[in-house]
Amino acid sequence: MDFTEAYSDRCSAVGLAAREGNAKVLRKLIKQGYSIDVPDNRGWVPIHEAAARDSSECLRLLVRAAPSDDYVNSKTFEGMSALHLAARRGSLESIRVLVEAGADPNDVTTERTTPLFLAVENGHADTVTFLLQHGANVQGPHSLSGWNSLHQASLQECTEIMQMLLEKGAGKECKDDFGITPLFVAAQYGKLESLRLLISHGNSDHPFSFTVLNLTSTCHHFSVTPALQNFTSWILELLIPVTDRICDKGKGKVSPVYSAVYGGNKECLEMLLREGYSPDAQECLNFDCRSPMCMVFQKK
Repeated sequence: MDFTEAYSDRCSAVGLAAREGNAKVLRKLIKQGYSIDVPDNRGWVPIHEAAARDSSECLRLLVRAAPSDDYVNSKTFEGMSALHLAARRGSLESIRVLVEAGADPNDVTTERTTPLFLAVENGHADTVTFLLQHGANVQGPHSLSGWNSLHQASLQECTEIMQMLLEKGAGKECKDDFGITPLFVAAQYGKLESLRLLISHGNSDHPFSFTVLNLTSTCHHFSVTPALQNFTSWILELLIPVTDRICDKGKGKVSPVYSAVYGGNKECLEMLLREGYSPDAQECLNFDCRSPMCMVFQKK
C-alpha cells in the first residue's frame, strides 16, 4: 500500500499546524486541549509532521505535551518514527530534540531500516556523527535485505562516513542476506576510494579472506572476481595483495582466472598470471569446465 501521499482532509488541526511548521498555531491548539496523537491516512501523528518539516520548535511543543513517554517513538503505518524522518532529512536540531526526549536511535521500520541507515543513505555526515555519539548501533542489519550502513556508505563512496562507522566498530566483512560484503560492493561498482579505505582497515598480519559469496550453494567467488567482471584492472591491483589465495586452486572455489577468461578481459588475465595465479586453476562446475583453458576452447 502506498502511504506517500498526504491528504489535508485526513489530517487533524494539530497535524496541519505541525506540517506547516506553525509553532504559534500549534501552541494555541495544544493549550486549548486539542489531541496531539490523531493519525492521518498514513498513520502520521503531529510529531511526524514536525520532524518531516524540520521544525524543532514544533517538536519541542509536542514533546512537552506528550500524552505518554513513548509518544516520541510513535510509528507511522510504515513503521517510521519521527527520528527516522528527521535523520532522512538530516535535521540535526530536530534529531537533538527527539533524542533528548527519549527517541530510540536503533528503532526500525517495517523494512528494518534504522535512522542511522537513512542518514548514511542521504549523505548526512553530521547526523551520522550525532547518532553514533548517542547510541546508534553500527553492527547488524540496518535494512530489509540485511544491508548494513557500511554497505551503503561503501556504495556511495562516502569515505568520511565510512571512516566514522569503521572507527565505531562496523564489521568490514559483515554480510547481508546474500553474503555480500562492503568490499564486494565497492569492487562491483568500481568505488576505488571505498576499496582503499576498507583495505587500509584490514589486518596487516593476515590476508583478508574476503569471501563474497561463500554463503550460496552455486558460487564461491572472492572479492577479486567482481573487479574482473567490472573490467577494472586498477581495482584488481588493490585486491590481489589482500585476497586469500585459496581461491586460486582451492577445491570448491572459483579462480578469478575463470572470470577473466569468461569476461574476455585480457589485461586482467595477464595481471593474474603475472601475480602467480594458476592457469590450471581447479575444475569449475559453475562454468562446466575442467580448467580455464577448457573455457577458452568452449568460447571459440
